[in-house]
Amino acid sequence: MKLKLLILFLLSASVVKSQQAESLETKVNALKQQIENLSYNFDELSKGIEDVSWEHKMSDFAFVDKVRFSSLASAQVRSKTGKGYNNPLTIYAYVFIPKGIDLNKKHPLIVLVHGGVHGNFGLSNAHIVKELLAQGYIVAAPEYRGSTGYGKKFQREIDYGGKEIDDTKYTRDYMVQNYDFVDKTRIGVMGWSHGGMHTLMNLFQFPDSYAVGFAGVPVSDLIMRLGYMNEEYRKLFSAEYHIGKEVFQNVKEYRKRSPVWNVDKLKTPLLIHANTNDDDVLIEEVEHLISALKANNKKFEYKIYEDAPGGHHFDRIDNYTSKEYRLKVYQFLQNYLKPSHPFKDVKELTKAGYYPTK
Repeated sequence: MKLKLLILFLLSASVVKSQQAESLETKVNALKQQIENLSYNFDELSKGIEDVSWEHKMSDFAFVDKVRFSSLASAQVRSKTGKGYNNPLTIYAYVFIPKGIDLNKKHPLIVLVHGGVHGNFGLSNAHIVKELLAQGYIVAAPEYRGSTGYGKKFQREIDYGGKEIDDTKYTRDYMVQNYDFVDKTRIGVMGWSHGGMHTLMNLFQFPDSYAVGFAGVPVSDLIMRLGYMNEEYRKLFSAEYHIGKEVFQNVKEYRKRSPVWNVDKLKTPLLIHANTNDDDVLIEEVEHLISALKANNKKFEYKIYEDAPGGHHFDRIDNYTSKEYRLKVYQFLQNYLKPSHPFKDVKELTKAGYYPTK
């Protein structure tokens, strides 16, 4: 009898312990979810502060606005029976118009695309925006689907190499349709990293929409890239709200979303910059892109910098050499976009982007 009681006691204790463990696990998971939701809330708050900061930082140089407009419907539709399932997705874009320009004349436009699998158009771009404005460019910066700062749902709308590319094109179209002083024949697209990938895919898919493009350290081959990136990065792409499968499960889909497998479509003047010590987009990935373009007998320009300070950000930081590298980009763009005040040297660039206004 004592043995039976002991067994019953141990069994009941085991059940209680199991229930406690399950309860604890439930609480931990709930806490993790709360923390995740708070991180999205914090991103939204940060974006709101940043919007105010853009106005404060640029008001001496430009009229600053933030617009919203419809693009393609969500790529994340799970059911086609729900009301409004195919409604266009609303995206945001920053608009910077140089102060004092003649609105009765036509002016060139730069579509400046931010980087990051999940990123946004942050204040780290301020010097570049100032430099573009000083040359006479209007600047539009899309916050394409998947960008941070707009809540969990919008961030999970990401469609890497898919409809997010259309969001950038829709930004270009919005500017042409709504600003009479934008010259639709003088539009360039540019960006670095993931923004460089946007540049490439926009040129490949919409060759008649742009006069020129610049792709800095561009993500070029997802298959190669996921082979050298860590597991956490790879999981972003296999997540249900993302591509949803690993590379080996759907090679065709990853190729469709990679510039290197679409180079045959290039018709537009293109400049590519890369850096041999880039620890984000490895030089081998960009070299694969360059080789593919050459194999398809495409006309383009490129420059591979050797161990330039700054690694992945070598031509976006504030070093003197970084400004020299950017000047080369601007000189390439001005050949096709003909801005009213092109830079002649680094001194002019520095004065425009870094000096205080009178």
